[in-house]
Amino acid sequence: MTVPAGTRAAEVARKTNETDIKLSLGVDGTGAVQLETDVPFLNHMLDLFAKHGQFDLNVEAKGDIDIDDHHTVEDIGICLGLALREALGDKTGIKRYASVFVPMDEALAQVIIDLSNRPHFEYRAEYPSTQVGSFTTELVEEFLWKFALEARVTLHVIVHYGRNTHHMIEAVFKALGRALDEATTIDPRVKGVPSTKGVL
Repeated sequence: MTVPAGTRAAEVARKTNETDIKLSLGVDGTGAVQLETDVPFLNHMLDLFAKHGQFDLNVEAKGDIDIDDHHTVEDIGICLGLALREALGDKTGIKRYASVFVPMDEALAQVIIDLSNRPHFEYRAEYPSTQVGSFTTELVEEFLWKFALEARVTLHVIVHYGRNTHHMIEAVFKALGRALDEATTIDPRVKGVPSTKGVL
């Protein structure tokens, strides 16, 4: 993806001895997604995130999954955070805050976000299972924390309840997409940035 001038979009590339990732994000998109990673469950979650946030998201990622999925999941979170931060620029006119509840059958997740330029992460989730297929559930926290750190956002994620681990994680990613969509929305009433400091 080539980022057109004047659009809220960004491209990020990250290559280490563990991963090779190319990612592009369009904030003002239509939910168009192209995902090629070695972690099928993460593909599914990123697809949900982008569709519910109306983000255009392309990810090409190769990693050392012969060891485990950790480095690939972590580095995609890093790249997504970097891309969001770059795409939003100085954040002029954005709503900044959002709080979204999403149910998924018996599960209920909540994501609260502040596009504050102050990275902070709180995570309250207890899953019935440590695995969903071959995916280790502790990697959800790893992904979200690295995303929040690199995007420089305050992110609170709460899974209030649920019995099916897949449903619980799915609710989190849907809520993240919808919360980001709301927080990044341009509000014509906002002059400059929504902060008494005059900068975010």
